[in-house]
Amino acid sequence: MQLSALIAGLTDADLNGDASQIPATGFAIDHRKVAAGNIFGAFRGAKFNGEDYIEAAVKAGAIAIVARPEAVVEGAVHIADDEPRRVFALMAARYFTPSPQYVAAVTGTNGKTSTSELTRQLWRMAGLNSASIGTLGVTTADEQVKTGLTTPDIVTFLSNMSGLAREGVSHAVFEASSHGLSQYRTEGLPVQVGAFTNLSRDHLDYHGDMESYFEAKMRLFEEVVEPNGSAVVWADDLWSDKVIKRAMDRGLNIFTVGEQGTALKLVSRTPTQLGQVLMVMAGGNTHRIALPLIGAYQAANALCAAGIVLNTGGTLEDVFDHMQRLQPVRGRLERAVITKAGAPVYVDYAHTPDGLVAAIGALLPHVKGKLITIMGAGGDRDTGKRPEMGKVAIEYSDHVIVTDDNPRGEDPAKIRADIMAGAAGAEEIGDRREAIAKAIQQAGADDIILLAGKGHEQGQIVGDRIIPFDDVEVARECAGDQIREQTRDQAPDQAHDKNAEQAS
Repeated sequence: MQLSALIAGLTDADLNGDASQIPATGFAIDHRKVAAGNIFGAFRGAKFNGEDYIEAAVKAGAIAIVARPEAVVEGAVHIADDEPRRVFALMAARYFTPSPQYVAAVTGTNGKTSTSELTRQLWRMAGLNSASIGTLGVTTADEQVKTGLTTPDIVTFLSNMSGLAREGVSHAVFEASSHGLSQYRTEGLPVQVGAFTNLSRDHLDYHGDMESYFEAKMRLFEEVVEPNGSAVVWADDLWSDKVIKRAMDRGLNIFTVGEQGTALKLVSRTPTQLGQVLMVMAGGNTHRIALPLIGAYQAANALCAAGIVLNTGGTLEDVFDHMQRLQPVRGRLERAVITKAGAPVYVDYAHTPDGLVAAIGALLPHVKGKLITIMGAGGDRDTGKRPEMGKVAIEYSDHVIVTDDNPRGEDPAKIRADIMAGAAGAEEIGDRREAIAKAIQQAGADDIILLAGKGHEQGQIVGDRIIPFDDVEVARECAGDQIREQTRDQAPDQAHDKNAEQAS
């Protein structure tokens, strides 16, 4: 594709004469990955300034540089704009074609991953070739490929979407994180449906305050979703009315779900042993849905997913039927193991105060004895939420163990101290494996263990290293160790009894 075809209004005169005849071969935002004919995005970031690598990108063969007007570009076309990330994204979207016929995006603090994955499942059960992109990676009916970020960089994102379309995927949903939205990593695709799950404190180290965090989320409805698209909104959140107003001002079709919803109104929710029964008013009738997922927040995610499917051609009858066969999402209230004593261990990605409330609230109706919560907080992230998380955990749990959770470049002891400041009476065990083993050892038959924070993650980030660590696998190993230890302890007694019997 010729460079002049990738951006509206670009003429041959802008392209240094015959430069327009040079085909663009791809896009790069890392100068080390630039190949001949590439277009390089030189962006200013929190840690690195891409403008410092313009010369290196040109030497590597870049034919054009997208950067701010004041950036110095020699030897390549300078495509200048005050928002170079957005221009770069729109150019890349013209290059990476085709895209899936139907595209939806989910934003919110919690529930993005579950809502996206449940949407994919509902589409698949309807016989549609579907995929999701987000925290779990690129997920299809056949495989799951990690990307490393909730919202990957724009080149990875668009190339993945194009690749999915070429493989026959007609329906795709992606997680629109606040970082991704503010950095224009979700641009260019024809997004027909945007969904909002909730908003609570997170990422304030990046956004500064809740209003700025909210504004980043609102880019989905005000700029990313197509003008004639739909907004699926969980109506029971404190921020929902503001979201609905923004979407209405844009002229989007409003589709609200939840107890305050009008399209899918949640009339009642009754916990069962393995899930919950939802009574939902829709289309003038009340429908009974036996949802095989536990917790109020999973009911919310499932209804948001249903809203997305209904706004991309699904029918009420099919969607409500398929909701009764949904599968749990990896690391989202995933039951990892049942201990020797009979206590189930649930792993959840909850890493915010609101996320902890939701996860704990989901388990409490099933607890006959004690709820034991293991939790921590990530390093180099919003420090203000740490004591709030500790306060939530100690308030709603019977016993809390504060441990390490991706300390990154911070002192783990300092992170734990920040949490303990709001968690008076909690037990502190820095080593995460030791904390899990201790909880499994303590738990009785009527207890439940919540292992919060890491969810699906398979590594513990310490400094600049990623140490293999999967909460689900570690919980299973610790439960197995407990069984083996008890077996060893019983063996001498059994041998003594046998010798005594022979002697008599």
